[in-house]
Order: sequence, then structure tokens, then C-alpha cells
Amino acid sequence: MKITAIGADISNNDTSCSKNLIKNLEGQIHALIDMGAEKAALTNITGDDVVISAFVEDDLLEEINRGIVDILIDKSEDLGDVKGISPTPEGAGEGISYAEAKIRQDRFPDAVILAFDTYGGEGFVGNVANSAIRAASGMAGVTDVSAEIKPRINKIPGVGYVSDKTDDPVVVASIEDLESVGSAASAMLGAALGNKNVYLVKRGAPSYVIPGSVIVSATAFMNGNIIDLAVPFEERTRILRI
Repeated sequence: MKITAIGADISNNDTSCSKNLIKNLEGQIHALIDMGAEKAALTNITGDDVVISAFVEDDLLEEINRGIVDILIDKSEDLGDVKGISPTPEGAGEGISYAEAKIRQDRFPDAVILAFDTYGGEGFVGNVANSAIRAASGMAGVTDVSAEIKPRINKIPGVGYVSDKTDDPVVVASIEDLESVGSAASAMLGAALGNKNVYLVKRGAPSYVIPGSVIVSATAFMNGNIIDLAVPFEERTRILRI
């Protein structure tokens, strides 16, 4: 089994996602369950980017990926990133972001998902995402982490190709047990936020930051349930005073 996550900018503005767009996307998630996904959800809403994630058996990965893209196209306010998908490497443009990770068969399907949004395609966002990937890699309680972000043409299984201009990465880590969600998420967020001009936002918050910055949302996707990790992370990092 795997978790697959596809992110895209399909909003009609550059800073946020409308309530109508979110409602329309959430209303179509059932189609992925009907196709065979074990669990699926609109997991991250980061500035004007959305991420749809699903837990799937390996042999359904390509079909579910196509289903996610079909939903993004059908409910888009602006085709945006989905226009960059190409059936050939030569035609690939700035497109959707993709991440996948393996899940152990004897575990509940649990994962931590980070999604990044840039306003002007800030070039350091790949390094920020890779910081989170490296932090989770090899951690106790983490089964697998998505591949590092590299400046290259990427093939998305069942969908097609996107170019190295794709600039709003998604990171996923599959988690072994409930107790490991907090430590893995904290390590990933700490690594990402340790970079310059990176800000944690709540799920669905507009990207009201000084241009030149990167925003990140963090979601725990546990057996089909979504927890916006920005909320408990904000509380947990408050400094206790004497």
C-alpha cells in the first residue's frame, strides 16, 4: 500500500482558495473511494494550493492518481498547474506536485503531509522541502518518506510529466504508530521552519506574508481523519514563563 498526494494551484487568485472551491473539491472525494482508494481527503490547503491525498493499494496507484487529477481539472477555477501536465517529457510545463510513500501492510494508514506555497516561485523552496524530507528519513516510527525534490522533469504515475519549473512541492511521510506522528511532524516542521523566510500557516489560511517568503501547512492524515497540525504545534511551541 502507498499514500499518494497531488498538489495544484487551481484557484482564481494568487493568495487563497475560495470556500466554494474547497467545498466543490471535498464533494468529489467520494469518487476516489468508489474507485478503490482505502481513504482519501482534501488534506492540505496552503495559500492558493490544494492537496488531495489517498491511501491506495499499489496496483491502483495509477488509476487513483488519474482520478485525483480529473477532480482537480473538473472543479478548478483556473486550470493553472494542471495545464503543465504532458504525455511526453518534451511537452512538460510547470505543473502539479506529487509525492508518494510506502505503507506497511500491517499498520493503520497514517501519514504526515507538508505542502508548500510560493508567491513568485521562490527558488529556495526545494531546499526547504528537502530539509523536511531529510529530517524524517531514518526516524524511528517512520516507514517511508517521499523522494527529495530535484530540478528535473518528473513522471507522475498514471498522469504524465511535469517540468522542473513546478514550484510548490508536497512532502509525505508514512508513520508506523500513533505515538510517532508527533515526533515525525515536529522534526519535519522544525527542519522546514529553520530555513529563512518560511512560515507555518493553518489549513485554509491565505498567504498574507511578505513576498519572497514560503508558507507551509502540515496535516496528519490518520486512518482517513485530518488533523491540522498547525493548531497543536502553535500551542506546543509556546514558551512557558516563570
